[in-house]
Amino acid sequence: MDPLHLCIVLAPLSVYLLLLGVINLSRRPLVTNGARDAAALGVGISGLIVVGPMELFLPEATVWRLGALAWLLLLAFYGMCLTLLVLLMRPRLVIYNIRTDQVRPLLADLVSQLDSTSRWAGECLIMPGLGVQLHVEASAAMRNTQLVAAGPHQSYEGWYKLERALTAELRGIKCARNPYGFSLVFFAVFMIASMTFWLVNDADTVAHSLREMLRL
Repeated sequence: MDPLHLCIVLAPLSVYLLLLGVINLSRRPLVTNGARDAAALGVGISGLIVVGPMELFLPEATVWRLGALAWLLLLAFYGMCLTLLVLLMRPRLVIYNIRTDQVRPLLADLVSQLDSTSRWAGECLIMPGLGVQLHVEASAAMRNTQLVAAGPHQSYEGWYKLERALTAELRGIKCARNPYGFSLVFFAVFMIASMTFWLVNDADTVAHSLREMLRL
């Protein structure tokens, strides 16, 4: 693979890994919803999509006719497919940098305030007043917790209220840094340094590959 394609693959992926590393090295938990989490992952792997399926199934006639505009249309199509996938996903909350055994008691106190009729069934939580049913999942390696919708019938307004309340509840909590974040930051910085080296030392090859890719 030539330096240009390697840079296209590694550029968004390195930014995604660096963001994850910084989040995991933070001393405060971070709450985000599944849509933002999936969208960030989709952007992170976009380089793989460009040098993989997009270039493999690229309509040559369209590229020769439209030039760089064809790539913009393909990227827009990928963005629309990613948006559709995110919209079709069931509601989900991701809490970074905190263990499940820390989240469970906080969540129990919080839901009693949001919905007095809420009840637990093992790892599942049912909140009829909010229209939310979820189960708690843990990721030991990344030390994060996910609240995943259980069943198709969910209230998006209820999930939004839960997200806001959980964000406010965790705002004053501090936790230990996740050592796994150091490896993510290391790989991200290594990728960025590699891309910089290739672009500086092989600029002519990169420029030639770009012109060939865009049919300029």
